[in-house]
Amino acid sequence: MECLPGFREFYPEPLPHKDAWSCDARQHIFDAWRSTARRYGFREFDGPPLEPLELYTAKSGAEIVGQLFNFVDKGERAVSMRPEMTPTVSRMVASSERAYKKPIKWFSMPQLFRYEKQQKGRLREHFQLNCDIYGEADIAADAEIVALLVDTLRSLGLTEEDFVIRLSSRQAWQRFFASRGGDPAHEYEFYQVIDKVEREDPEVSAKKLQPLGISYDDVQSFIAAAEPTPELSELIRNLEARGLGGYLKVDYYVIRGLAYYTGVVFEAFDRKGEFRAIAGGGRYDQLVKLLSHGKVDLPALGFGMGDVVLLELLKSRGKLPKFTAGVDVLVMVEDESLRAASLGLVQALREAGRVVEYSLTPAKSDKQFKRALELGARFTAKIEAGPEGSMTVKVKNLASRAESVGDLAAALAATA
Repeated sequence: MECLPGFREFYPEPLPHKDAWSCDARQHIFDAWRSTARRYGFREFDGPPLEPLELYTAKSGAEIVGQLFNFVDKGERAVSMRPEMTPTVSRMVASSERAYKKPIKWFSMPQLFRYEKQQKGRLREHFQLNCDIYGEADIAADAEIVALLVDTLRSLGLTEEDFVIRLSSRQAWQRFFASRGGDPAHEYEFYQVIDKVEREDPEVSAKKLQPLGISYDDVQSFIAAAEPTPELSELIRNLEARGLGGYLKVDYYVIRGLAYYTGVVFEAFDRKGEFRAIAGGGRYDQLVKLLSHGKVDLPALGFGMGDVVLLELLKSRGKLPKFTAGVDVLVMVEDESLRAASLGLVQALREAGRVVEYSLTPAKSDKQFKRALELGARFTAKIEAGPEGSMTVKVKNLASRAESVGDLAAALAATA
């Protein structure tokens, strides 16, 4: 029996086959995500994996249902597995914002689900870092979010040569659309066309733009000019002051397809253009008001970064470390009469924070030593009986081959 299409199984390394997903690599990414977000003062939250279907249709319309794992539950409620985290956190903030000082800076690392066609870099589930700021309208918050995105990627060993943050503005496109006499009723339709214009055949895009009264050539001229809006200029100055200017590019091909974005938007891409977007986000100042039915009105912004494309990029650039079992000490039991004392040593080492393995059943010394080498253990340790019932611990450093003999305290010091 195999797992469902578009879902993954994660194995400890060494991996059983070339297409297997590494649980060690996933944890490596999680550690970088969590530690970087915390350095920026973000607090971790989580939400339910199952939500009311209305949470997503209210934001994105009924057309999103075809992309969801949705069903009617046993309580006759229309529900869906969460396809994204922004509606959940916006609802949570709307219901509890009085309990927190502003700005609210939260992050999460949920598993998300979308029922859609599988393709390179896109599956039916993925893990995602979400970072959001609520209650701050100043462009300084946008700069903080983009800086966090840059530093999260840098924490995984990626550099200015590996990725770029493409900056754009919904306001710029809104002004463009209005200045060309666009009908506000078709504004979101226009955004959907622009969101695909970079990837789509020019004739197809031109045909879609024609009923909207917009010229394809006019759109391309606007994109080519790449004239930053005042808010984008201020954002760039803020990031340049941090030494991060080399990661930025004004690029109006980016518009973000989701309807709720209202201001600066951005996406992270690899410099070579080999993969889908690594991350994306922007400002969504009206979403809290929408989901709270007007009861709470807070400016907001954030980004999401999925693990699928990121893992592909890290592997492609050779940025993943070599993963091992991470064993500090293998306790050898060469004399079964000393097994009880050896178990005491195992427990003491573990309580001191060491990662410890030992043979659960009797085994020859050479087999135990071979196991230590297979696990990449840093040390072996064994109880040795002395005269008149005394016992000592012999510790061997497997890198230097140096040995030491002493009591438990000495063993703890030797394996530090």
